[in-house]
Amino acid sequence: MHIDLAVVPVAGQGTRLLPSTKSQPKEMLPVGRKPVVQYVVEELALSGIKRLLFVTGPGKTSIENHFDLNSELIAFLRETGKEDLLAELAFERQNLDYFYTRQRRQLGLGHAILCARPIVGNQPFVVALGDSILGVNAQSDIVHRLVEEFIHSKADAVIAFEEVPREEVIHYGIAQPRQSNRPLFELADIVEKPSVADAPSNLAVAARYVFSPYIFELLQHTAPGKGGEIQLTDAIRVLIQGGGKVIGIKLGADERRFDIGNFESYFRAFVEFALADPKYGPDLRDWVRTLMGRTS
Repeated sequence: MHIDLAVVPVAGQGTRLLPSTKSQPKEMLPVGRKPVVQYVVEELALSGIKRLLFVTGPGKTSIENHFDLNSELIAFLRETGKEDLLAELAFERQNLDYFYTRQRRQLGLGHAILCARPIVGNQPFVVALGDSILGVNAQSDIVHRLVEEFIHSKADAVIAFEEVPREEVIHYGIAQPRQSNRPLFELADIVEKPSVADAPSNLAVAARYVFSPYIFELLQHTAPGKGGEIQLTDAIRVLIQGGGKVIGIKLGADERRFDIGNFESYFRAFVEFALADPKYGPDLRDWVRTLMGRTS
């Protein structure tokens, strides 16, 4: 079995990042030198993905434009003696195929994935949320490990998880493992955004999945849940309760998730990526120390 197709949902409106997202997708906000979604694509390419299906919505055409080959820009850089900047466009020439479909109504993540069904068809596939970066500069190979485990264990789904502070479980889908304190575990249940008191663990879904095509059948029959949306977590829960094999893999210490969902997480991600920049990071770090000294 070979899995080289990833569905990348990018249809969300990004309301928690207004006004920055009024006229541009949150997935196109810069983090350091690159937009968020470029890190996601480069991470997927690193893990062997060759085909990417973006599930888009209104106002998302800049994502399509970003991954198109821009011959006019290349010619301009060459004609004006700026050939050194061509390296910044190397991502355009990756050996990847891009496809796009639309989520015509905002009915949640589960519905966005269901919109990919006519193109994905009857094959297993990866899901990578387009607003989440894994690891500084997206050097994670978690998708490769998920795919390997999916094939090895003949699972119905394999999901990445990260440990989060207990008070943050209210923001995520949370795992109930059959075995505790293991980097790889089978799920007994999964709960969407539980209260702190009701959370079965502090293991939160970390924006990367591998699914068999059976997930489409479950999503088709999933009733709207919290917020009136079709929740992917609800379909996974039905899969588990029906005897499906769902495996979780914990992120490594160097694979921390950067969720660009609100200004607090966005600001922190931008600062951390900027400080890690090999060219500008050291001077920026010195400047930040000076700035903090002035304000302390």
